[in-house]
Amino acid sequence: MSTRQSPLHPARRRAVQALAATGAATLLLVGCGSSGSSDKGSAEGSPSAASSTAAGGPAADAAGGKRTVKDATGTAVEIPAEPKRIVTLTQEDLDAVLALGLKPAGITNGQGLNEPPAYLKDKVQGIPVVGNLLQPVMDKVIAAKPDLILAGDMQDQQVLKQLREITPATLVTMAPTDDWKLSFRGIGNAVNKLDQANKVIADYDAKAAKAGGELGENKGKAVSIVRWNPTGPSWMEKKQFASGVALDMGLTRPQAQDKDGNAHTPALSLEKINEIDGDWLFLSTLTDDGKAALKDVQSKPAYQELNAVKNNHTVTVDGSVWSTRGGPLAADVVIGDIGKALGAK
Repeated sequence: MSTRQSPLHPARRRAVQALAATGAATLLLVGCGSSGSSDKGSAEGSPSAASSTAAGGPAADAAGGKRTVKDATGTAVEIPAEPKRIVTLTQEDLDAVLALGLKPAGITNGQGLNEPPAYLKDKVQGIPVVGNLLQPVMDKVIAAKPDLILAGDMQDQQVLKQLREITPATLVTMAPTDDWKLSFRGIGNAVNKLDQANKVIADYDAKAAKAGGELGENKGKAVSIVRWNPTGPSWMEKKQFASGVALDMGLTRPQAQDKDGNAHTPALSLEKINEIDGDWLFLSTLTDDGKAALKDVQSKPAYQELNAVKNNHTVTVDGSVWSTRGGPLAADVVIGDIGKALGAK
C-alpha cells in the first residue's frame, strides 16, 4: 500500500519552496497553441506566450508526429502528438484523463488503497492496475505498452529513470504547490485537449457557484475540513483541494483554519482539538488505523464539546477524495457531498 500522503506536508513543502516559487509546474502548459496541436487555448498562470515545438506541424500530427512540452520540473519531453496508450501513476492523473473522455491503458491504486478509488470504480473496470500509487511495478507498466506516462508528483529519480527507459514520454504532472486546475490544464495540453480542459474547468466553476447559491441558511458558513490520522486530526489549509472547492462554493473556513497553503497541519493533540471546530465539520480518514482513532475520540468529552458535534453538524466523507490533490471528477464529488449536507431542506 502506498505511503504517500497528500496534500503536501508543510515540512516537505518548505524543502521544495524554491522550486515551487519558479512556477515550474506551469511549464507543462508550454505546449499551448503549438503548430502541432488541434486544441488551442490560454493557460491561466502559465508563462507568457510560450509554445511547444512539433515535428512537421499539423500534417505530421495526422501521421503520428511528436510535440515537445516541459513537465512540472521544467524538463523538456518529446511526446506523441496524439497519445493513444496513457498510463497514469496517481489518481489525480487518472481523474484528469477520465474527465477528458480518455480511457487509460494502465492505472495505479488510489491513495491509501489497494484498489482504484471508489469514486472512479465504474469508469476503470477492465483497465489493468500497474501498481500502487506512485509505486509502479515495471513489468506491468511494460505490459501496458504506454506511449505516454503521467507520473504525478513523482520525485524518485531512480523510478523516473526506469519509466523513461520504458518510454521517454514520461511527464511529472504536478509541482508541490500546484492546485488541481493548473495541473489539469497541463495534462489537458499533454494529451492535446487543452480546449476541452478549459471547458471542464469553466463548467466546474459554474457548478460550484450555483451549488453554493443553493445552500439556503448555510450559505457562507464556516466549514472545517479534517483528516483523522492514527495520531490525531489534521485540518486542511485554504488552498488544499477540498478547501478550494468549498471556497469556490462561497463557503468560508473557521478562523483557526483561515491559512493559505495547500497542505495540512501536523496531527493535533486533544488539547488543541478546538482548532477543528466550525459551523460544519467534514471528517475523513485514509487508513483503518485512522478510522479506529476517530471512533475512539468520539466518546471523549473534548470531541463532544465541539459546537459542530453538539449541533449534529458533522459529516463523514471519503478521504481518498477529500484528502487528495484533486481533479474535476473528485471536485464533483465534493460539491455533491457539501450540497447534500448543507443544502436547503
